[in-house]
Amino acid sequence: MGRRKVEIKRIENKSSRQVSFCKRRNGLMEKARQLSILCDSSVALLIVSSTGKLYSSSSGDSMAKILKRYEIQHADELKTLGLAEKTRNYLSHKELLEIVQCKLEETNGDNISIESLISLEEQFKTALSVTRARKNELMMELVKTLQEKEKMLRAENQVLVSQLTKMEGKRFLETEYERAMSPENSSGNNPPETLPLLK
Repeated sequence: MGRRKVEIKRIENKSSRQVSFCKRRNGLMEKARQLSILCDSSVALLIVSSTGKLYSSSSGDSMAKILKRYEIQHADELKTLGLAEKTRNYLSHKELLEIVQCKLEETNGDNISIESLISLEEQFKTALSVTRARKNELMMELVKTLQEKEKMLRAENQVLVSQLTKMEGKRFLETEYERAMSPENSSGNNPPETLPLLK
């Protein structure tokens, strides 16, 4: 009896889903290994489960070599992707504010519906939450910078305190030496006591 065709959709039963994940993951890794051996190619496989657990497999070359090669060949794309991610947050925020501003201008008329007001309220809430999130992000960055600066200043302060302590100790020894060498302190044939100078 042949295998029945499985409908490709999310498996609702959690235990069945986990069993299917394990079997298919192992099968996929085996197929990747076979492809590498049969075709003399390098294969890297990364799988992230629904629980966030990472599984990786590489054949031919090591995972690090394969990923490095990918990074070199797609450097421009990765750079663009990074910039796009940064600008997307800014653009979405900017666009959201523009939409809210346009809606405000539209609401100057008296004939506005309740649905439009509810929609406008939701947009205000979204814009406010985005603005607050960005403000918090900037404040956290500022706090982190200030903490690093404080740490650096504390380290510098400790160095200066240790240097000052050494200098004061050296000055004290020099003063004691001068006092010991002065003619008032020398009596008879006894040589004056000498104190070693700090280098």
